[in-house]
Amino acid sequence: MASSAKPTISADPVEDGAALQHRPWRSFAALSSRFTTLSHRVEPIEHFLDRAGFDRGPWLAVGFGSGIGLWFGLDNRWEWLALLAVSLGLALAASALLRGDGRFPHLRMAVLSMGLMVAAGCATVWSKSAMVGTPPISHAMAPLLVGRVLDRLDEPAESRVRLTLAAREPRTNRVIRVRVNLAATSDRPGLVEGAIVQMRARLMPPGAPKLPGSFDFARAAWFEGISATGSALGSPQIVAPAPGDQWLARVRHGLAAHARAQIGGSAGGVAAVFITGERGGIAADDAQAMRDSGLAHLLAVSGLHVSAVVGLAYMLTIRLLALIPAIALRVRLPLLAAGVGALVGAAYTLLTGAQIGTVRACLGALLVLAALALGRQPLSLRLLAVAALVVMLLWPESVTGASFQMSFGSVIAIIALHDAQPVRDFLAHRAETWPMRIAREVAMLLLGGMVIDLALMPIALFHFHRAGLYGAGANLVAIPLTMFVSMPLLALSLALDSIGWGAPVWWLTGKSLELLLAIAHWTASRPGSVTLLPTLGLGRYIVFVAAMLWLGLWRGNARLWALIPAVLATLSLAWLRPPDVMITGDGRNLGIASEGGDRLMILREGRSSFDREMMLEDMGIAGSIAPLDKWPGARCNHDFCLVELSRGGRIWRLLVARTPAPVPDRDLAAACAGVDIMIAQQKLFGPCHPALIKADRTLLMRTGGLALDLVNRQVTTVEASEGDHPWWRAPHRLQTEYDDEQVSPQTAAAVDTAQDVMPGPGLSR
Repeated sequence: MASSAKPTISADPVEDGAALQHRPWRSFAALSSRFTTLSHRVEPIEHFLDRAGFDRGPWLAVGFGSGIGLWFGLDNRWEWLALLAVSLGLALAASALLRGDGRFPHLRMAVLSMGLMVAAGCATVWSKSAMVGTPPISHAMAPLLVGRVLDRLDEPAESRVRLTLAAREPRTNRVIRVRVNLAATSDRPGLVEGAIVQMRARLMPPGAPKLPGSFDFARAAWFEGISATGSALGSPQIVAPAPGDQWLARVRHGLAAHARAQIGGSAGGVAAVFITGERGGIAADDAQAMRDSGLAHLLAVSGLHVSAVVGLAYMLTIRLLALIPAIALRVRLPLLAAGVGALVGAAYTLLTGAQIGTVRACLGALLVLAALALGRQPLSLRLLAVAALVVMLLWPESVTGASFQMSFGSVIAIIALHDAQPVRDFLAHRAETWPMRIAREVAMLLLGGMVIDLALMPIALFHFHRAGLYGAGANLVAIPLTMFVSMPLLALSLALDSIGWGAPVWWLTGKSLELLLAIAHWTASRPGSVTLLPTLGLGRYIVFVAAMLWLGLWRGNARLWALIPAVLATLSLAWLRPPDVMITGDGRNLGIASEGGDRLMILREGRSSFDREMMLEDMGIAGSIAPLDKWPGARCNHDFCLVELSRGGRIWRLLVARTPAPVPDRDLAAACAGVDIMIAQQKLFGPCHPALIKADRTLLMRTGGLALDLVNRQVTTVEASEGDHPWWRAPHRLQTEYDDEQVSPQTAAAVDTAQDVMPGPGLSR
């Protein structure tokens, strides 16, 4: 019988030390040393957070926005739940540690607060998507719509009117919002907000991105409550006129039409933008010049316009009331002026249609006025963080948009620049002549413009694939021209129109706006004025954003650590290459970049330039466009085109179907033999087996648009970026979901009848 031997400690201290080294849990001393080593590594972080002080506060807004962004980036509800579990778990763990020995309080509080903010951001956007999101219509249709006009946008440059209607969907009878384009020749008097109209329209579900990296209109429509878009067929009939409570909309349209009548051309359209926010009167080439010159932000009523209006009201109020001793000695003028500025800002926001960007700017202006009234610093990172939190609570979906990112990114850049000690020393008051003072102010304006351009360039490249290089110089002239000349002249013109003396001032206003457009065209026409890049990629963009936030939100030398990832991400742009082939989600068009990247070969040019411009932007090509049959060595007939691409040290053979006509099995098998990629807009049922991919309707209905990188043999799909978010419904799911809907026989029998879509109580604004 074997006896159980007790473990003994060897007499050899070297052997015992080696054993304990492999089994540290057997020694409390070794375990304690590990914790001591970890504490030494964590102490620098604790000291850094301790020195940061109140600079830690704005990072709470970053955590909240990160939770929103992660919800958009993750694919499905299980990943969203995992994000909530991990964030709350970290917060609970930090909360438990806070009740311990009290060491590292700042680090523990940072983990606790950031975990809670990330979870709150994810829960906020998920909740809003569930409560506000509106499913699209199930399929294309051309019903007879009877609905109430919710919004009207005149677009004279496009010879059309854009209407947003509240109507009822055929078959389901649910209330939906529909955006319809109406030809200007079919416009009717009285077709304004509040009117009930009847029209037949061709409707489609809001479109998903046609290509990877393109604008996701389906997501925007989901949060805006739009279920269908389309165009009117014929002229609408007005069933009931607009009620009298829509006077503000009539005033807005009347002012816009009056401005365009007083100032012709695109200058009149810019005037209408400044007064009412309506952008439809600007010609396409002028709008493109404003974008290329970095002045496009002037064509959207945002912080600049609201600040000008509120600042003018604040200054006039406090200066005029200071002239009245009875008021100046008894009333706190900054408080009264802040109230007047707030009322004027709110009125201007309502007059311009209360778009999300304008409301966001108005909220920021109100916070600045509150700070002025309380005697606090009006522009600080903490105040900006509060404004960002308010905006994200109300419109969490705006975090992923270019407007939100550019607005707050530019303000962060301005505050960080003016908080830097060298800049403070440069702007400090000193005994000097007024020309030197003006020269330093102009130099600071130019430096501020350059810093803003550098900060916003990654955002512009990510969202629009293009960025202006001379925007700082153009804005140096255009912003003062807009704020101190054009907008005051517009206000004076409207005021003098009440007594019939506005014509001379309107002439001066038109000349100032023509000068603004001339600056845009001159800047955009300079050599190298626009930088074009292919799709930036989400990972590289996140590095840019993280570096900018670190650089802008911290103070002292610690912020300079952000330059390392920023420089590395910038250098990585040299290896950025466009996809070799891009295929639209419907398979009707594709684009192939030439070997030198200076030309885009497309399958169909068509009457619409939308597909062409989208492919040019996504590929970062500024060159010409040519049809696919002009590709060197291309062999094309009525039904197919066979092209060969030299990429990655080999020849790739692409077979592209030019028509949706069916092909006999024998001919299809022969055509696909030896082909690497087959592209067709129809379903290919026959024996077609290309070496790499068969991008026919069967595949494209599941994946959406495709981008092919033949060098690295990578395929990017729209489906990969959409995940299982509710606004993404791949085309192959639509008919199944529609057939599964429970529709009553009475509703089904009433399809396309006026009774089925007559407006009811649910159609009121």
